[in-house]
Amino acid sequence: MNIKFSKKISSHADCIVIPVFQKDKTTDIPDMNLNKALADFVHHALGNAGNFKGASGATYTLPLAKEYGYKTAILLGLGDKSAMKPMALQDAGGKLFIALKAANISKPAVVLPSASGSDDMPASEMAAHMAAGFKLRAYSFETYKSKSKDESETNAKLEGLELCTDDTSAAEKSYKILDAMVSGVYTARDLVNEPPNVLYPEAYANRIKDLLTPLGVRVEILDEKQMLKKGMGAIMAVGQGSDRQPRMVIMHWDGAAKSRKPLMLVGKGVTFDTGGISLKPGAGMEEMKMDMGGSAAVVGTLQALAMRKAKTNVVAVVGLAENMPSSNAFRPSDVITSYSGKTIEVLNTDAEGRLVLADCLTYGQEIAEKPEAIIDLATLTGAIMVALGHEYCGSFVNDNDFWSKLETSSAKTGEKLWRMPLDSVFKKDMEGTFGDLQNLGKSGRLGGACTAAGFLEHFIEEGTTWAHLDIAGTAWIKGDKPTVPKYATGFGVRLLNTLIADHYEG
Repeated sequence: MNIKFSKKISSHADCIVIPVFQKDKTTDIPDMNLNKALADFVHHALGNAGNFKGASGATYTLPLAKEYGYKTAILLGLGDKSAMKPMALQDAGGKLFIALKAANISKPAVVLPSASGSDDMPASEMAAHMAAGFKLRAYSFETYKSKSKDESETNAKLEGLELCTDDTSAAEKSYKILDAMVSGVYTARDLVNEPPNVLYPEAYANRIKDLLTPLGVRVEILDEKQMLKKGMGAIMAVGQGSDRQPRMVIMHWDGAAKSRKPLMLVGKGVTFDTGGISLKPGAGMEEMKMDMGGSAAVVGTLQALAMRKAKTNVVAVVGLAENMPSSNAFRPSDVITSYSGKTIEVLNTDAEGRLVLADCLTYGQEIAEKPEAIIDLATLTGAIMVALGHEYCGSFVNDNDFWSKLETSSAKTGEKLWRMPLDSVFKKDMEGTFGDLQNLGKSGRLGGACTAAGFLEHFIEEGTTWAHLDIAGTAWIKGDKPTVPKYATGFGVRLLNTLIADHYEG
């Protein structure tokens, strides 16, 4: 999807997109390369636009006669000019994509002269955020679809977006940073959408290395022999029922001085989760290819950081395993020994993600040597979806200042977080009868997301700042959103990229 910034509208454009602010909808028509007849027509149309009030993301499509020079004009609402926010502009860009597709447009051009902007949000930055939102919504995953011979040749292919603004250099500079984030989101979505017969632990690990190494990320892959030798009994137990054995991938982004403590990211990467011996119901099991959404967010974030040359240090660990039932699968009542040395009684093999994370957290803290903070992301519990649906990510954070940073980044990106209780009661609930710990709480299904976080807390070193993000409901959705098509969302990449840019760089 080609994004272009220019000072004047290209002669081949077939659609003119005109931003309209809520309070100025009858007067604020830019004159950038628009002939008087077209400007007059748009003024007239706005005066008779009915329900179109210029609200943020609202669109109004006007078919045009040949003499106006364009096939179509689309009025794009940007809301209150005095209250423009990056997220609202990205949403507007996403909704513009939908309107352009519906209108069968091929080469659209948005006009954003300097007068469109404000002191807080110049037109060049507006253009960059709109372009980012447009590209986020333009994502599709059609790798395994064959083209239909009956597909109509009359349907125009939307080739990209041209944004016309006076300061193209500033727009391109802003967009370059945003595009790194968008690329990371694309990668995360691709990984989550891939079928499990293609993206299994070994293939996934190799894909990570092939993607990130050329960008300057140091990547190490531990195979099953190395993990068994190190005593990583938790992740290995999860994967022992599959012919496709687990992998652990360690990524280092060294963008700052060696003396600076790294931020540590950890992601759950269960490439397919049948539930193991504690088999899941068949209905909906196909969605379990998405049980590696946490690892995908970590990989996408590393890509974004590397592409924009982030001035920070990050150590990231993802645990990759396939949870399958077989004669070799781990069982309820097994007692396994984690890399930390703590033993874990298995009560349910479908509570496997916390076992994968346990070894990743322990090993990551060992190699990161007292990280500045830890964030783990995991599609961990159905319980968090019962509580928060697909709208919010359940967030368990042991430090108020760290939560404040996460909350601010959440507001900036629209990736919603909701703080959940991290209580010592839940941690104690995970103490075992026949092992040091058990992988289900004594309370059973009650407070399942909270007891899962309590289990993970047993593997966080004392005094370490830590956040556990349960993204089970936000890693994928079945409906559409302004900047997110259905299924894989890439949730976490924008959040983490913004958090790091605002608080852990420089």
